[in-house]
Amino acid sequence: MAMACSGHMPVEAAKPQPRTHFLACDSPSNSRKIFASSLHFLGKDPAPCRRFHASHIKNAPFARRSKLAVSRSDSIRDYSLELVAMAKPDPLKIMLSGAPASGKGTQCELITKKYGLVHIAAGDLLRAEVAAGSENGKRAKEYMEKGQLVPDEIVVMMVKERLLQSDSLENGWLLDGYPRSLSQATALQEFGLQADLFILLEVPEEILVERVVGRRLDPVTGRIYHLKYSPPETEEIAARLTRRFDDTEEKVKLRLRTHHQNVEAVLSMYKDITIKVNGDAPKENVFAQIDNALSKLLEQGKATSGSLAA
Repeated sequence: MAMACSGHMPVEAAKPQPRTHFLACDSPSNSRKIFASSLHFLGKDPAPCRRFHASHIKNAPFARRSKLAVSRSDSIRDYSLELVAMAKPDPLKIMLSGAPASGKGTQCELITKKYGLVHIAAGDLLRAEVAAGSENGKRAKEYMEKGQLVPDEIVVMMVKERLLQSDSLENGWLLDGYPRSLSQATALQEFGLQADLFILLEVPEEILVERVVGRRLDPVTGRIYHLKYSPPETEEIAARLTRRFDDTEEKVKLRLRTHHQNVEAVLSMYKDITIKVNGDAPKENVFAQIDNALSKLLEQGKATSGSLAA
């Protein structure tokens, strides 16, 4: 403390203020950089027992323009745990493709049950519009009845908005039967919607026709039956089953022709992430192939996040 002189009051020396280091976290892509650089900073600090605290972390790593205020008031362990949480692997983003009746619906059910992904079927979105009798639904029905693809402008924005909803972003998504054309795939890419894996189910055409013609829908439960392979359990259910207007041999052959014309172009966009699965097998065997591929993706994600934490 300074001594009083010449009638002046004693003046205390200014106390040193604890240093605070700020780390910008203004985008998800920066979270891993924050983690690595911060641990590097902590490892270089010469003081043996310094304590750090991470504050102002809100909804990390997705918070916009937030800052991490790191002081010496709390433990390094607390701060490190926050950073490790920010480096967790991203949720899976999967596309599943195949011709009509190739088994996409069955496999989507098995995938979502195990992995908790949000199932998004462009066909279901379209049929909902048709059932509602909306303007888009009326336009879509004209193309569907001819076995043709519905124009992109009707579908693309609908799919995009669903993929960007909060449940899809948080849990990951499974896009069922979309994109079906090169233009649709290009539109998704322009929106920044990129999949981790593109799965193609392959089934011989004669089997596909048989599957479609015998397919029936229970309007009460929404369950799909097949008169030969998966018949209804009771006469009551059988009496109320309906057939989709496009589940006829003539229309399915048109749809198959359209599918084959477009699938190669779509695959050219996703050739680096595509796996082809034999869909002409028991559903458990088909799922085993898909499950193996998804498990490897998750392991790779864990390994990547783990290397940041090392």
